[in-house]
Amino acid sequence: MSDAPALLVRGLSHDWGRKPALRDVSFTVARGRFCALLGPNGAGKSTLMSVLTGLIRPAPGVVAVAGHDMARNRRAALAEIGVVFQQPTLDLDRSVRANLRYFAALHGLGRKRADARIAEALELLGMDERVDEKLRALNGGHRRRMEIARALLHRPRLLLLDEPTVGLDAPARSAITAHVHQLAREGITVLWATHLADELRAEDQVVLLHKGVVMASGEVRTLVEGRPVTDWFNVAMEQAA
Repeated sequence: MSDAPALLVRGLSHDWGRKPALRDVSFTVARGRFCALLGPNGAGKSTLMSVLTGLIRPAPGVVAVAGHDMARNRRAALAEIGVVFQQPTLDLDRSVRANLRYFAALHGLGRKRADARIAEALELLGMDERVDEKLRALNGGHRRRMEIARALLHRPRLLLLDEPTVGLDAPARSAITAHVHQLAREGITVLWATHLADELRAEDQVVLLHKGVVMASGEVRTLVEGRPVTDWFNVAMEQAA
């Protein structure tokens, strides 16, 4: 298990009725890497995220998280995952602490251990001073940071984020991207779904998805060959059209 990649996806396919959503998708993400799942809207990113979080079961295909096969040991695989969905799921009239305590309780964490984990996660994301503020008073960027902190409470090995910067202004988007890259540097494996190529960095891994098919996979600096990432992405989409 210790030598297994944080995420292994092999031969994954899924249809929505007669509409194909994923076609023979395969890639791996090593532990401690930041991997961007890049593609335009409708590429299949959200469908793939639904598979990875156990919301839908593909046929055929294999998903393994930290060596745990999703089909054979679903509970163990899901226990290794923290998720930030595209749509927020927060109680705006409760404090940051209260929201996080509720989620910690769902993971069976007692109050003392939960509060220690909450303090730890909020400090990682520069949110420790906001712990007693109601979410309604926070801006969109700080709410997103709180959701990321929430996803880290049970200390997952793999953090999945589905279009986490949608609806944020440029400074907030940049700050969230920087914080999550820092989490990857500290050892948390990240799969970051986005349609925005400028959120990628040269050292990142990228899986380019288009119409449910992996068009390219590898390290950003190798794939772009010295071009701006956005130019490479635009050319790849033109060639795929």
